[in-house]
Amino acid sequence: MGRAYADGRNHDLGPRDRSNISCLSPYVRRRLVTEEEVVAAALGAHSPSAAEKFVQEVVWRAYFKGWLEQRPSVWTGYRTGLAQDLAQARGNAGLRRALAQAEEGGTGIGCFDAWSAELRATGYLHNHARMWFASIWIFTLKLPWRLGADFFLRHLLDGDPASNTLSWRWVAGLHTPGKNYVARSSNIAKHTEGRFGGIHGLAQDPPPLSGDDNPPRGALRDFATPKPGAVRVRLLTEEDGHVESLPPLATAATATLRLTDRRSPRDVARMVADADAAGLADAAMRAGGAAAAFEMPGPDQVIAFAKHHGATEIVTAYLPVGWVRDWFDQARPAFEAANLRLVEQRRDWDAAFWPHATAGFFKVKERIPAVLRSLGRGPGDLPLFAAAEKR
Repeated sequence: MGRAYADGRNHDLGPRDRSNISCLSPYVRRRLVTEEEVVAAALGAHSPSAAEKFVQEVVWRAYFKGWLEQRPSVWTGYRTGLAQDLAQARGNAGLRRALAQAEEGGTGIGCFDAWSAELRATGYLHNHARMWFASIWIFTLKLPWRLGADFFLRHLLDGDPASNTLSWRWVAGLHTPGKNYVARSSNIAKHTEGRFGGIHGLAQDPPPLSGDDNPPRGALRDFATPKPGAVRVRLLTEEDGHVESLPPLATAATATLRLTDRRSPRDVARMVADADAAGLADAAMRAGGAAAAFEMPGPDQVIAFAKHHGATEIVTAYLPVGWVRDWFDQARPAFEAANLRLVEQRRDWDAAFWPHATAGFFKVKERIPAVLRSLGRGPGDLPLFAAAEKR
């Protein structure tokens, strides 16, 4: 998490050697471990200057989440556009064939095909490889970016609606308008230790994509909080499995709600579903056990569960923009008709970082020390970052 990470993090050494990175992302994505825990570990072992790059990578997730929270129509547009791209592929044999070649690792571009196979086999890709892969997908293979983002979401163990969608938009030149990321043969060779040999045929200076502008920024949404004395049940989702670090709240029962298949209109990889199920089982165990485990339910099943336990509230960790929140938004009218309030618990970490995610990452990055001082607790009950600075 210190200088070794900063020096070596950009090197993709292949699936057999991940010693230069943490591989924590599948667990942080589900909040089986929290960002606070990870940052505390880094600053507990290293000085702020040594841990800076690692901490920034953790905070990128908060940036993407906060940015999308203030522009939820970008997620809606992605989902609508994906449906259109899939319809086009069904009616276009050439596109359908090119898509299959890319997803099955049959393009003839050695590094790209290897990454495709690695993703399907392991559910993971190094962050740098994800950037190269997305760039080749968009600019060399000229495939719709949403189909690539969907391919990732269906296979990545750490697939996240904000980080995945906005990273693909960033590579395409949409997130930061006019500035795209171009995969270079020399850069790939340097940071993969030349393990792919010669890399030829990549697009050299492609223009960024256009026509999908960022919408104006809106306010962070309001959400209902628990009422004192209410009887409530808790729903655990793949968005947040660290119930023990949320504010204590009495509940009559806990259930898990797995919505893996909502990631995509297409089939989601079995290992992703298994990871979601295992994460929820672990979260439920730490919450004291689950009385029910729902998989892709309708709202009536959840309502019946709540009513069985005499609840008037359904509580969950805050629901950020994505497929899980989409399910709850669709279920909300049924909950209200059954006189059940949906309430959420938002973490201090999110409340502290998200308001700064107004444009690019720089504004968030420059606020990291101040935000961490206000959040964490370290030796002697001092703010964590300040305690690290004194060493």
